[in-house]
Formats: sequence, structure tokens, C-alpha cells
Amino acid sequence: MRQTLTLDTEVYRDYFLASFLNIETGNVRHFEMFEGQEFDIETVKTIMHKYRIVTFNGSNFDIPLLAMVLEGDNCARIKRGCDAIINNNLRDWQFYRQFGVDRFENINHVDLIEVAPGKASLKMYGGRLHSHTLQDLPIEPSASISVSDRALLVKYCENDLKLTRDLYNTLLPQINLREQMSHQYALNLLSKSDAQIAEAVIGQEVSKALGEDLTRPIVETGTQFSYVPPDFIDMTTLVMSQILPIISEHKFTIPDSGKVMMPKALSDYKITIGNSIYRMGIGGLHSTESSVFHLADDDTLLIDRDVVSYYPMIILNTNLAPEHMGKAFSDVYGNIVDRRIKAKRDGDKVTSDALKITINGSFGKFGSKWSKLYSPDLLIQTTLTGQLCLLMLIEMLESESIPVVSANTDGIVIKCPKTKIEMMDLIVWEWEVKTDFETEATYYKAIYSRDVNNYIAVKTDGNIKLKGAYTPAGLSKNPANEVCTLAVLKYLIHGLPIAQTITDCTDMTKFVSVRQVKGGAVKNGEYLGRVVRWYYSIAADGAIHYKVNNYTVAKTTGAMPLMVLPDAIPFDIDYDWYINEANSLLKDLGVVND
Repeated sequence: MRQTLTLDTEVYRDYFLASFLNIETGNVRHFEMFEGQEFDIETVKTIMHKYRIVTFNGSNFDIPLLAMVLEGDNCARIKRGCDAIINNNLRDWQFYRQFGVDRFENINHVDLIEVAPGKASLKMYGGRLHSHTLQDLPIEPSASISVSDRALLVKYCENDLKLTRDLYNTLLPQINLREQMSHQYALNLLSKSDAQIAEAVIGQEVSKALGEDLTRPIVETGTQFSYVPPDFIDMTTLVMSQILPIISEHKFTIPDSGKVMMPKALSDYKITIGNSIYRMGIGGLHSTESSVFHLADDDTLLIDRDVVSYYPMIILNTNLAPEHMGKAFSDVYGNIVDRRIKAKRDGDKVTSDALKITINGSFGKFGSKWSKLYSPDLLIQTTLTGQLCLLMLIEMLESESIPVVSANTDGIVIKCPKTKIEMMDLIVWEWEVKTDFETEATYYKAIYSRDVNNYIAVKTDGNIKLKGAYTPAGLSKNPANEVCTLAVLKYLIHGLPIAQTITDCTDMTKFVSVRQVKGGAVKNGEYLGRVVRWYYSIAADGAIHYKVNNYTVAKTTGAMPLMVLPDAIPFDIDYDWYINEANSLLKDLGVVND
């Protein structure tokens, strides 16, 4: 096993820096080039081939620019390459061709930018991971670098190496899984997103089945298609008689972007069943509840019914396949789904997780015109069928006076009177038989909803399900006063006073907020950076402002910048602000704190 180094570079017209941090030992080495200082080309070449190299956006930035250095280019030309990448958004292959640089070969490189979920900067991921120090580039990119500037850039670069290390360590399970999949499929999947892995794996397997290379399909702008409901959808119910004419009469048209949208007449349509209102959309079916909670009691059960592998099973059960792949896709996709189900039942977590990436990642590629899996009609057929089937189930339940209180993409929450449990089970069974889907039941003590996408559900086994705003901060979500959500949870579950949880908390990361500020943020004339971290303080003067126009950054009145995490809770923390915010969260959930 090779040792792992993080790599980062800094590029100026008269200065170049490449720095490496050894994740195993913590050792750092810096390689500089400036007038009078030659770059140690041979040592860096050895490092690049001896170790696993980890970067953030290195494939399209650090690695190509380092390749220029190793071919003997000077700082001025490397800076022109840097500017071309940034200003023209060059991909790596475009850069190598434009600047006549040979691509690095035979290096073990992991670029975290695609592996990490979503699209964020390295500084933002650092903020989400509560990295110790958040720092913006200390010297303008167009500047000339003095002797004293070099020390600043070395320190700054070293902090970026640590942010990259923090992100790598967090993503290590995903990277290990990609390494195992790379060996299994003889593909380099180390630096690919879930969707890119799905395209690579399915594309390779389908190509083998077809006996020819799979190419990206070209679907002309303006191409039209219609939704065709599968036979098992009951066309006679009241809801279907209202909705199906709208869907069946609509011609879905491929725009220049390739992304097909839900017709406005349908997305605006309010579907009323029982006491709930539902809306349809490209992302799935959604109920429209807000600021409401439901409790299980002696007379009522709260049951979350999720459809198992909903979209994959729609694709298989209705024999959907991209036109340019046909049966080869169905065979490959079905085999992957079957293998995943078996691996999950056998407790083979590695195989199960690998195949789950391939299955779930493929769906997004059906809507991307740049993908070999592009099939917008399949995407529409899948998502509309999923929504119509859920509406069928909801209507079947409501017709027997069994209320459905929430619905979201692949499941519903049922508030079932105990006198109707057998009827509910029979209805769900009939629906499963008719559609050939399978559901899983989770029983709740309570569900507290700000809206359908943001809620707290307390399970009967004592576990908690958090959605949206109430989920803990992580790689996909910025920290935002998490102590307030913690206080709400303890109040709802244990009856603990809001103020007690907040004043007893000794973890500073639970009090911070982090957000991106376009153009950078300032506080009292001090530049903070484009990613800013703060807490609320009784000693804070005013708010944080945008550097470009002096507008106030939202929710920063009373904020104290915290770009470096302290070892202990600051003496000036404004506990009253957090207590009031937690009480506001309770009101959002329909709960009043007496």
C-alpha cells in the first residue's frame, strides 16, 4: 500500500509553489520556483510516481500545471496556463492540447472534487467538516511575489493541504469502495462521482453485451415524446381521471439543455385526497403539509411505508430501456439489481454498496445529454409512473378512511386507526401485487414537520429520523446553529428544557454557522474570505457584510467571525440568541414551548 500525500499548488507570474503533506506522518515538503531558485524536478517526479497523490480539482488544475513545471516551463508561462484554465474553464484534455504538455502517466491520483457530494469549494467542505482554520488566498492572483510574500503563501498552501487531508479522511470509505470497484471492472473509478461510476460501469457492460463501443445518443432539440402509463395503473379512479388527461395529452419537448421539465399545468395542479394536498414534479410526488405534528397513541398508529428500490424496480417491472441500448441494458441493469439484492441479504456490504452506487447513480444520467445513458423519455416514464402509483395507493387508503399525512418521492406516512390495521395491510398487499413493488414499514411515535422535506420523526424503537434542515451538518450541508436542533430534539423526546441543553453544551462546533459569501465577506473593515464561519456573541458589533457592495450577509447581526476554531467555548457567546432560535424552530414544527 502506497503512502498518501495531499498536493496543492500556488501560481503567480514570478512564483510557483507545489506542496505535499504526508497523511500518514504529517510531514510537509514545499518545492518553490522563483528567480534564482530552480524547481527540483527530479525529486517531484519521484514523489508523483512513488505515492498516492490526493488533490481537490487537481485533474483540471494542479496536475496539468505541475506537468508544465516538470517539462521546464517558467513561472510566466505557467501563470498563462493557470489563467487559461480559470478564465476559459478548460478541461484537462483541452489544456494539454492547447499548451502542448504531455499528460502525467502511471500516477495513483485521487481527485476529491467529484467524489465529494454536491458542488462546493475546498474551503466550504473545510467549514462543513469543522476544520481548524478557514483562510482565503492572502495575496491577489495578479500580484508580484516578494520574499516576505513567499512565507505567507507557504503557510496558506499548508492549510489547504490540511483541508484536503480532512476531506480525504472523511471520504476514505467511498474511496476504498471505488478502489475495489476499479479492480472489479478494470476501470479507473477513483476520482469519479456516483453518477460517473454508473455511466462507466453500465456503459462498459452494455458495450460488451452489444459487441461494440457505446456512444452518446444525439437527441435533437425539439424532439417530442409522450408518457405512456403502464397497464397496472388504475385509470378509473377519481384522481387518475383528473390527472391522466393532463399527462397523456402533453407532448414533452427536448430543449437545447436536454433537460425535460414537468408541464406547468401539472406541476401547478393541486391534487386533493382526503385532508391532504399533493403536487407532482420531476423530483417526485410531494405532499404540502406545514408546521404540523402527528402522534401515535392508544387508538392510532403512525407508519412510514417506503417502496424498496422504487425507481430501479419501476425500470425493471415496466421493461424500460434506453432506445439505443435496448435489451442489453435491461439484462445488464437487471443483473446488477439482482446482485445487489442478494449481496444485501447475504450481508456482503462491500458488494451491496458498490452496486447501489451503480444503480442509484444511473438515474441522474438519464437526464444528461452529455451521457451515454441519456434517455429523457425513460426519466419521465420512471418518475411519472412512480408518482401515479403512490397516488393510487393513497387514494385506495383514503377511500377506506385511512388517512395519509405525508408523501415524498418513494413513500408515504399513514395515520392508521387501530381498528383498520387489517384493512390497511390488505390494501397495501393488493397494491404490491398489482404493481409488483415491495414496501417496508417503519413505525413512528411521532412526526414533527416544518414541511414535507424538513421533519423530525421519532421511531418506536427510540431511533430518530431527521430530514432536511434538521439533519446534522456534513459534506452536503453547512453547519447552522446545530445546538438549536439538538435542544429541540431533547425537548421533544425527553422533555428537557431548551435553555438547559444550550447552556450545558461544551462543543463549540454546535454553535457555529458557515456559509459562502460571493465576492468575499468583511466585518468592521477586516476581510474574512469567501467562506465565513461565525457564532452569535453579546460582544459583536453589527453584522457581517459583502465586500463588493456592503450589503448585510443574511442572519449575521450579532455574529462574531470565527475563522479559527478555539479550544473552548468563548466567554461572550449569546446563549439567549440560541434559545430564541430553538423556540422558533419548535414553532416551525407546530409545537409551542410552554
